Amino acid sequence: MKVIYTTILILFVSLAVSNAQELFPHNEPASSIPKGVFGVRYLQKNYQDINVMKNMFALRFMYGLTPKLSIYSTITTTNHHGKDLPPNLVSHTHGNNNTTYSSATPDRGLKYPYLFSGIYLYAKYRFITIDSKNTHFRMAAYAEWSNVKVAHDETEPNLMDDTKGYGGGLIFTYLKNHFAVSLTSGVIIPGKFQGSSPDSAGPNIPTLVQYGKAWQNNLSFGYLLYPRHYKNYKQTNINLYAEFISKTFEQAKVTQYGFVNVPINTPLLEAGYYVEVHPGIQGIFNSNLRVDLSVGFPLINRSYAHYYPIFYLGVQRYFFRKSRKKA
Repeated sequence: MKVIYTTILILFVSLAVSNAQELFPHNEPASSIPKGVFGVRYLQKNYQDINVMKNMFALRFMYGLTPKLSIYSTITTTNHHGKDLPPNLVSHTHGNNNTTYSSATPDRGLKYPYLFSGIYLYAKYRFITIDSKNTHFRMAAYAEWSNVKVAHDETEPNLMDDTKGYGGGLIFTYLKNHFAVSLTSGVIIPGKFQGSSPDSAGPNIPTLVQYGKAWQNNLSFGYLLYPRHYKNYKQTNINLYAEFISKTFEQAKVTQYGFVNVPINTPLLEAGYYVEVHPGIQGIFNSNLRVDLSVGFPLINRSYAHYYPIFYLGVQRYFFRKSRKKA
């Protein structure tokens, strides 16, 4: 049994290292985690919002349920939002026996406490595998779901730490020698936020925000910079990445008192699209410990869910289940 376990471990490590350039920092490849392998990943994103540093901290647990099916569970904590919507995002004025409702861009750089965002679940099933010497092609389908309940104040949905809802799509990954490319294409169906909005003239107003549906098309490139040739599987791997994150989303719908549709007059809640570029570098140490670093910038338009540049750190490790010795 020990020989079998060692053989499986060496096989998995050799596959992980030889395909290291497709371990993209921001997007999942179509490849799956081997059956019975457990992984842990720490994720951190940071950006400066005027004079306040906004942070997201996440812990992800990964498991290979079958040779083709991988499942993830992620918990997140952020200081992005409060329990209620920010002041002035939606408001109203009285005059001539009429009430005028409006929306506007609230003050930025507001300080919020760290809140537990919720749980994010992800599953990926690899259904096409085409292999040849130094080359492979994979296709996978993915599904995602979250119960995030923070008072997100932008229409753009992000299931991992901003918006509850669900989504799914396809992943296409191609690798040849030291180069890998992957396309992730999918849809996000966000849930609603039902809470309250501050009102300067009286008590908080019951407010419901229906965030916009979104379509994402993310293109990732990876290149194995070092080593040029493997001597053993404990060699440090250095990989370079360029990931293009694209999202198109619908306008939000804001309702107060259960029947008043608030006009949308702020880009935070309007329909839009953008493309970001995230260059990054990755190190894999002792065949298992993985560290990702990247920084993101707007390329076409911009996201209003965060400021730029946006910094990213990821640390990941797999754990292998040892076979029990027979008596």
